[in-house]
Amino acid sequence: MSQPREIAAGATYLITRRVLRRHLLFRPDAAITQLLIYALAVSTRRHGIEVHALCAMSSHLHVIVTDTQGVLPRFLQFFHRIVALGTKVLRQWEGPVWDHEATSVVRLLTRAAVVEKIAYVLANPVAAGLVRHAREWPGAKVDVGELGHGVLRAVRPTVYLDPENPQWPEEVALPLALPPAVERDSAESFRRDVAAELERQEAQAHAEMQRQGLHVLGAERASKISPYERATSFESLRDRNPTFAVGREQDSAWRIAAATVRAFRASYRAALERWRAGVRSAVFPAGTWWMRTFHGACVTDAVLTT
Repeated sequence: MSQPREIAAGATYLITRRVLRRHLLFRPDAAITQLLIYALAVSTRRHGIEVHALCAMSSHLHVIVTDTQGVLPRFLQFFHRIVALGTKVLRQWEGPVWDHEATSVVRLLTRAAVVEKIAYVLANPVAAGLVRHAREWPGAKVDVGELGHGVLRAVRPTVYLDPENPQWPEEVALPLALPPAVERDSAESFRRDVAAELERQEAQAHAEMQRQGLHVLGAERASKISPYERATSFESLRDRNPTFAVGREQDSAWRIAAATVRAFRASYRAALERWRAGVRSAVFPAGTWWMRTFHGACVTDAVLTT
């Protein structure tokens, strides 16, 4: 049984989902880029999600968002379904698109965590040895200069989506919002911090490539590789899937966050035990989503603190 997760309106998350068995179905060509941006734009508008950063790798997808209405599971269900169905048609792919592992959802609790994780997302193609600098990646992505004020645009893909259905507009625009942890008057400072962290992570990736004697594949070759091939680089199986991030050297924030997660889970399990015993008046902690949405369980308005 998976751990219960608090779904809070206004929370910012790093979301990662992988393609089945690391197939390269999201190879960065124009068609898949169009599909991903279009699906993300329609899905976020439908569910009140703000997008801060994006990088679509050939075998997985990273998005950093803020869930303004506390409906993250609904958004993920809709977005991942549209991407999967469109990809199946586009790539003429039989069977599932997404890996069987659960979507990674990491809540970003501090400004430092937001800066580090956005840089991590943008640096992914560099860390994978595909390009030398993040700006060279040809797939769906956000550049540092676009953070908080850029707009991604796409026209409706010709595959899968019905042009007669009004929920699929002919063109979409996806504005890139500033994360809530960043004050509007400090947007430039925020972009400089992300750029500095991105430069640090790129340098780290370059040093690791040199240590291993590896060479950068290049954007052109990455765009032409078969989408039916699989990534061959080493990747540990069933690695840790964190619930939250606070950034480096944030020990106090980490302890508070960990205690809050433990308190939420303990309260949730206590309420669930009462519910299973037939006590329908059991009150679940604030942030309980599944039990409230599908079973009408009572949820307190008070947020757990430690």
